[in-house]
Amino acid sequence: MIPIPTVHPTRWLAASLIGLGLSSPAIAQEDPIKVGILHSLSGTMAISESTLKDTLLMLIERQNAEGGLLGRQIEPVVVDPASDWPLFAEKARELLAQEEVDVIFGNWTSVSRKSVLPVVEELNGLLFYPVQYEGEESSENVFYTGAAPNQQAIPAVDYLMNEVGAERWVLAGTDYVYPRTTNKILEAYLKAHGVADEDIMVNYTPFGHSDWQNIVSDIKRFGSQGKKTAVVSTINGDANVPFYRELGNQGIDAADIPVVAFSVGEQELSGIDTAPLVGHLAAWNYFMSVDTDANYDFIDSWIEYTGDEMAVTNDPMEAHYLGFTMWKEAVRKAGTTDVDAVKDAIIGVSVPNLSGGHAAMMPNHHITKPVLIGEIQDNGQFSIVWETPSTVAGDAWSDYLPGSRDLISDWRAPLECGNYNVVEGRCGGGASEDVATAE
Repeated sequence: MIPIPTVHPTRWLAASLIGLGLSSPAIAQEDPIKVGILHSLSGTMAISESTLKDTLLMLIERQNAEGGLLGRQIEPVVVDPASDWPLFAEKARELLAQEEVDVIFGNWTSVSRKSVLPVVEELNGLLFYPVQYEGEESSENVFYTGAAPNQQAIPAVDYLMNEVGAERWVLAGTDYVYPRTTNKILEAYLKAHGVADEDIMVNYTPFGHSDWQNIVSDIKRFGSQGKKTAVVSTINGDANVPFYRELGNQGIDAADIPVVAFSVGEQELSGIDTAPLVGHLAAWNYFMSVDTDANYDFIDSWIEYTGDEMAVTNDPMEAHYLGFTMWKEAVRKAGTTDVDAVKDAIIGVSVPNLSGGHAAMMPNHHITKPVLIGEIQDNGQFSIVWETPSTVAGDAWSDYLPGSRDLISDWRAPLECGNYNVVEGRCGGGASEDVATAE
């Protein structure tokens, strides 16, 4: 008698079928679906990105409790690129080539995304990117679930111009591609609306910058010339903490010089005393204070998952929630995690957002989002003071830059192009970004 191996019977059957040159779909489905999580857990961006890693772990845990996806469990694969931009590319390659993940959710800064971009394109991976960015890019392999400039920066400036009466502008940012390209767009937009060069002040600081005394003094002086002045902040990471502290130290009141931030949310405010900052602003597409049942359910789930009654939610968390939900729906629609099938299936997918509406994936791989302006409260939350009447579709290419105003992105067949020039009637080629605006 031939002894039967003492292994799990399904594994023995699978091995036997393979030995006969056959395959078993039922057996193959037991393999987990692997989801890569590419967020900094250390370094200057950990203050913002660690929470996004935990958000995905919560979403995966909930999905597995509901039976997984396509009858398979989802396995998270977490790496730490440590706020090191070249390391992001190495970790992305590790996730795709070694771990063979089916999808990646990750990145915060644009410089880290641009580091990862050639890797996911070369290896035909999927990246869901959850943070507001500068636009001027469209990749077949990236889905941009954060805001494009027309979904955050432009509406914020419109609010300051029309509702606050701002006439002088300080564009303060961290020194990398997102602030520089966003501010290039904003400078062109402001000048198109009659703002003079001398009424625009631009300042950049390195990541992790901590000595803000002189810069804040310059802002205060710039705002004392008799014209209403506003600060548009694209400062990222833990540099925000000493920046806002110095604003308070120098008595810059929101009634005198309001600051609208694009990278400060509930998570960042949880680390500082917000009392001196009441009235300063942030522009996002979601706030924890949104009054909907869906949002309250999400908050409850987050508090239960973290075990922290004081845990906060923020915009990039909702962006990951939307991206993960869209990816699930596309996988179900395609019946597979195959990258090309999911890319085709996800365009047009619409899912509920946390603000009471829906988010839809557009042919340019951007989604529809509401735009909200919130005022900082002394409890670290935001009071929503303005919002768009409906959702806004993300635009990959700015109407205010000469190199991109004639470009559109549409990844559907037959066009399948990320930078199609509607005037010249041709695709710009495989490049997913506009070299004229890349930094």
